Amino acid sequence: MPRTNPQKVSMIILSALILLIGCNTTEPVVKPVSIEDKSVESIVEMMTLAEKVGQMTQVDRRYLDDLDDISKYHLGSLLSGGGSTPDVNDPAVWADMVDEYQSIAKKSRLGIPLIYGIDAVHGHNNVIGATIVPHNIGLGATRNEDLVRQLGWLTAREVRATGINWTFAPCVANSRDERWGRAYESFGEDPALISAMGKAQVEGFQGADLSDPEAIAACTKHYIGDGAPTWSTGLGGMIDRGDAQLDESRLRALHLAPYIAAIEAGTATIMASYNSWNGEALHGHKYLLTDVLKGELGFEGFIVSDWAAIDSLAPDYKGSIIQSINAGLDMIMVPGQIPKSHSYKEFISLLTAAVNEGSIPMSRIDDAVTRILRIKEQMGLLNADYANDRSLLPTVGSEEHRAIARQAVAESIVMLENENNTLPLSKNATKIVLAGRGADNVGMQCGGWTISWQGGHGAITDGTSILQAVESAVSEATEVILSEDGSNSQGADAVIVVVGEDPYAEMHGDRRDLSLSQEDLAVINAVKQSGSPMILVLLSGRPMIITDILDSSDAFLAAWLPGTEGAGVADVLFGDHAPSGKLSVTWPTSMDQIPINDRDTNYNPLFPFGYGLSY
Repeated sequence: MPRTNPQKVSMIILSALILLIGCNTTEPVVKPVSIEDKSVESIVEMMTLAEKVGQMTQVDRRYLDDLDDISKYHLGSLLSGGGSTPDVNDPAVWADMVDEYQSIAKKSRLGIPLIYGIDAVHGHNNVIGATIVPHNIGLGATRNEDLVRQLGWLTAREVRATGINWTFAPCVANSRDERWGRAYESFGEDPALISAMGKAQVEGFQGADLSDPEAIAACTKHYIGDGAPTWSTGLGGMIDRGDAQLDESRLRALHLAPYIAAIEAGTATIMASYNSWNGEALHGHKYLLTDVLKGELGFEGFIVSDWAAIDSLAPDYKGSIIQSINAGLDMIMVPGQIPKSHSYKEFISLLTAAVNEGSIPMSRIDDAVTRILRIKEQMGLLNADYANDRSLLPTVGSEEHRAIARQAVAESIVMLENENNTLPLSKNATKIVLAGRGADNVGMQCGGWTISWQGGHGAITDGTSILQAVESAVSEATEVILSEDGSNSQGADAVIVVVGEDPYAEMHGDRRDLSLSQEDLAVINAVKQSGSPMILVLLSGRPMIITDILDSSDAFLAAWLPGTEGAGVADVLFGDHAPSGKLSVTWPTSMDQIPINDRDTNYNPLFPFGYGLSY
């Protein structure tokens, strides 16, 4: 037997180990598997656990560590949260961005496209140049279901133009407390009104068929009781994300009907709410999510969580994941590695471990994935030739869409006062003054959830301010003057004072005092001293305390948050549209009355639910 060289043997073994290690660290070759013409059930059967978990994961595009993670982790969904825009906020750039994400998703083994979500809650409000329509509180005042359906349709077209196929709307909260910073996202305080408007909006978004290239999936939210938290029980001592303290019969009577209507309309998805019900968080509430929503109501779509909303259900993140999935959540908005939150990689790892150890049964995973893929199938996402349609890009901010939004503005305005027939104004007046910080302020007209999460003042997007609308409405002989502080109001035929709330969204909008600001009151006082007729136009997401200033004005219009089409306000001011809006909420006399709602005992508001004057 030949003598063995120990050094040579060692080198051979070392080389083999290096080769073996190298093979183990090389990415395995993924052989694509066609899912065309396969049933959802058969697709689920062929999926690995990693692929199933990926479909249940939603990440904000800002927090992707690497774009290739879309296919590597088989992600089922991306979203753009408030302000999560491409570097150039332009419709065509949005479309390019989403197309890139979809092309990466198709590189995974099964090539399942993404369902891409966005808060298009009053038009495609994250996109510069889009048509921004009134917030829901104003739409509730229109009482016009057909118009709300049209607004849903135009929003869907503009959303699809940018490659996105899912909106986190409608919000069907029953707003029971004006101090709540999301009150304007609600259609009002009456379950029947909210049900009718929410149903119409779902139908507008989804059209006759989810596979229509002009349709988007709706996400009815926030299930359930989000509009009824008790003050001081929520985040930071505020009302948002608080505890709805009411018995089940009242929860059902006030808050469940809009979900029944949305399910009847075919809503593809429903979002769980941040709030708790009598101390138990909705994101972990199996009775309400599974027994009631999926069982009793027969909801067949999928339930998505809100932004990082599962994080604090249990003492540790893994426990929160287990509780939320077992309770009935199907897709989790992680959304990424942000302060005080968790990364999608951590979520995927912990969810996978929970399934492998038996803490979450595979049957629950399969149910969630089946629900997600069923909606994707209905949307046409599982078709081999699925692609985004660029032909809709010219519809973004189009004249046709802006005309519908303008009509919505005019129909949403509620006239609360009109002494001595001050309105309508003459288009042939000699001098009209526009005063107040809202007079030439598209951002203030739009409010929160516009371009950025909290919104902002000024020319934040393309639109028509109330000043610009008045200038276009009057005759060439009429002098129109902008005087924000009201100091140049003497001798005017009319002074239109536009005041109200700074833009805000959830949490930041919670307020203990709904009085007008000192700045607004100073303008009103200056105009009053001028002796000129004063028309107050209030831009707000809720009723404000105006009892002491009503006597100062000759006419008062609640214009809510009308969006980009200020011409709709001018239409009412000059009589092109007679005021037709009716209050969708009760208007309190003082803060001592809040919360106040229709049919309360000792009901004595400043203006009751349903109130509204006309010419």
